Amino acid sequence: MDLFQKCVDFTAVEEYKAMGIYPYFHALETKQDIEVTMEGQRKIMIGSNNYLGLTGDDRVIKAGIQAFQNFGSGVSGSRFLNGTLTTHVTLESELADFLHKEDCVTFSTGFQTNLGIISAIAGRNDLVFCDRENHASIYDGAKLSYATMVRFQHSDMEDLELKLQSADPEKGKLIITDGVFSMSGDICKLPDIVRLAKLYGARVMIDDAHGFGVLGEKGRGTAEYFGLEKEVDIIMGTFSKSLASLGGYMVGEAHVINYVKHKSRPFIFCAAITPANAATALEALRILKLEPERPKNLLAIAAYTRERLVAKGIKIISSSIAPIIPIYTYSALRTLIACKLLYDRGVYVNPVLPPATPEGECLIRTSYTATHTQALMDEAVDIIADVLNNLPDDEEALLKLIQE
Repeated sequence: MDLFQKCVDFTAVEEYKAMGIYPYFHALETKQDIEVTMEGQRKIMIGSNNYLGLTGDDRVIKAGIQAFQNFGSGVSGSRFLNGTLTTHVTLESELADFLHKEDCVTFSTGFQTNLGIISAIAGRNDLVFCDRENHASIYDGAKLSYATMVRFQHSDMEDLELKLQSADPEKGKLIITDGVFSMSGDICKLPDIVRLAKLYGARVMIDDAHGFGVLGEKGRGTAEYFGLEKEVDIIMGTFSKSLASLGGYMVGEAHVINYVKHKSRPFIFCAAITPANAATALEALRILKLEPERPKNLLAIAAYTRERLVAKGIKIISSSIAPIIPIYTYSALRTLIACKLLYDRGVYVNPVLPPATPEGECLIRTSYTATHTQALMDEAVDIIADVLNNLPDDEEALLKLIQE
């Protein structure tokens, strides 16, 4: 059989395009913001992870331009060799200090951060306990580590304890959880996880990509939110969300960071993040420290929007405080048509389809920004309610709708 036959057989994209409901790769013509221009039209942006609203901040942009002027466009090598800049060192130092950890190491992307941490820390004789709704990068990092992956039901602490009880006590154990789950907006049950880790001799790692800059009095994330910063062994996060850049980080004890720096293949064999990426992340971090009201504004606008959606009869999934509000749309066809109608009406959202969700449980993921206004959210919610409350459930009626 030809290796490429699977590519020939993959026809879903062409089918969706022919129906006019293909939802991906819409091109931005302006910077990421609460309102954007896509394909010549204004869109209310409630489909990005620009949580603190810093991607268009003049201070962040100025820091990136200055980095280009000082260091050029790239580093042309790994951190091990010629790729370490003073900006990298400063960024790592300030992140470690802000997150109350001994040391920090940065990676080129958030996905690579999980690959790099897990594959270095865990090995063939270790066990990785993974929440079933963890990010794909955690699953891939566990595969790369050759450790035995033990999945537990989403936020089910009884199931996690049963898995820990049956584990070989002689094996190293790492419990990994998203802090804020990226699709549902759920917040992990960190107090229970920490308690079980202590009871069964496991270490704890949080993927705080959607928690950093969002939760906690100072925006330090999930561990601060629960008052458990000293109890979490490893925290990773990304620069592409609250910190308005690209890359990722790991914080923890100094000897653990040192080990990862010298053992992590995704770190050793990849070029460092660019000067502009490092500088913009650093500037965004400093703004967060200066303006701790941003996370509070973010949660406030998310709460306001959640209340408005419920009042309009929209069935949302989570009652979490996180700025991620998923909306049930059930079937793939209904989801894609809803997103198409919303896009045409000027609201940008994200469709979530299998395998990211089970069949029949498709959803629209909406996410919010600290600089969103109530007036803008009122406009978006009115459009969402008008579209979804008039959208048929029957597939035949849906097909007729898009043909009209």
